[in-house]
Amino acid sequence: MAKYLLLKHYRGAPEAVNDVPMEQWTPEEISAHVQYMNDFAARLEKSGEFVDSTALAPEGTFVRYDGEGRPPVTDGPFAETKDLIAGWMIIDVDSEERAVELAGELSAAPGAGGKPIHEWLELRPLLTASHTDLECPCT
Repeated sequence: MAKYLLLKHYRGAPEAVNDVPMEQWTPEEISAHVQYMNDFAARLEKSGEFVDSTALAPEGTFVRYDGEGRPPVTDGPFAETKDLIAGWMIIDVDSEERAVELAGELSAAPGAGGKPIHEWLELRPLLTASHTDLECPCT
């Protein structure tokens, strides 16, 4: 089994087919979208492929270390950045092909007018101890 992270972006990914921003959806359309996501997660829980998921608020703050004895530096929020992440889901599947299959299905969550969004999701494998041949990008 391999774990993958599915990232939903607020913006920055290629344009979705049904590209109406969520703030323009009706309460019923938002409820249908959330229900689809919950039903998808519940199905993956039953198959043993679900690990965790959550939605994220659009606002945030960047923080960095500024030296010994100095307070962290903060800046933000950066609501205009193209890298904002709307939410994520971690799955644990047998293959990359299965991860791609599930990401494609999740991309069809309903949006405005009840039509599938067909949004682009970022699919990234989680590094594990078995990835010892990869160098850490943080060094």
